Amino acid sequence: MKHYRLATLLAAAAIAILPATAGAAVTYPDPQPITGQQIIHDPTVIALKSGGYVAYSTGGVIGARTSKNRVQWDDAGNAFAAPPSWWYDYSSTGDPWAPDLSYRDGRYWLYYAVSSWGTNHSAIGVATSPTGLPGTWTDQGKAFTSETTDAWNAIDPALITADGKLWMAFGSYWTGIRMVELNPATGKAIPGATVAQLATRPDAPYAVEGAYVLKHGPYYYLFASYDACCAGVNSTYKIRVGRSTSITGPYADSTGKSMLAGGGDLLLASHGRYIGPGGESIFRDKGKDVLAYHYYDGEDSGTPKLGLNTLSWTNTGWPKVF
Repeated sequence: MKHYRLATLLAAAAIAILPATAGAAVTYPDPQPITGQQIIHDPTVIALKSGGYVAYSTGGVIGARTSKNRVQWDDAGNAFAAPPSWWYDYSSTGDPWAPDLSYRDGRYWLYYAVSSWGTNHSAIGVATSPTGLPGTWTDQGKAFTSETTDAWNAIDPALITADGKLWMAFGSYWTGIRMVELNPATGKAIPGATVAQLATRPDAPYAVEGAYVLKHGPYYYLFASYDACCAGVNSTYKIRVGRSTSITGPYADSTGKSMLAGGGDLLLASHGRYIGPGGESIFRDKGKDVLAYHYYDGEDSGTPKLGLNTLSWTNTGWPKVF
């Protein structure tokens, strides 16, 4: 499975590795054991109202996996039977990336990115479903776009409701992670809405992407993938996190370093066979927050696979993986 984004283009480049900030772990837990169809990239997972779980990912026409118990995962085809025609305005292959799945106002909402390798001529689309299952999605068109004249890249969407408003974090490389307010009725960006900047790196190529924002206690937590994905066992992806009392930032790590200056506590990095964890999302299950991500299996030729770990929270309010 391939993941066509700018990170792939730059995976072979020399990318500076951000030094660990305070609170960085020296050892990491392995993902929970799973069986069945483990191959996945950029997973978004949800516990369905009807029972069981569904995961969507990069690959196919948004690849789908289902599970009854979060352990055995089965291939469930694709979210869509065929690419909507407008996708080809942004991708010659009609290949969508990095979906985000949520439930709101009695419907499931699926956001995804359509773009081409090495460009920010990109779009984030949105679809809705009554059940969240593959084959039931109705595409609603473009929610937000970017052009080569913009300083950001409209890929890697992640939705959150905060302060009674609907927000979408997004972005990759082109000045990093951004956020825009959406119209909750349509699920699309409010025309003329301010595009806030949440996280970037000090130097080009500004290697931070794949954001996810979660509210816990009085803080909003910004999780992001740093460095390069998509190079199998040579991938350098890792997950970092910062927090803010405001949804639009500023976000900082536990030392106070701003995520606009490359800050971010190291949450999960390569260890043993589990190489380059990233493309993360978080879902709520049985009263706990669960981190979903992909890693490249060092004992299986770097094949991307599903990682699941529960998040715990320290008494200082920072997340830890176990």
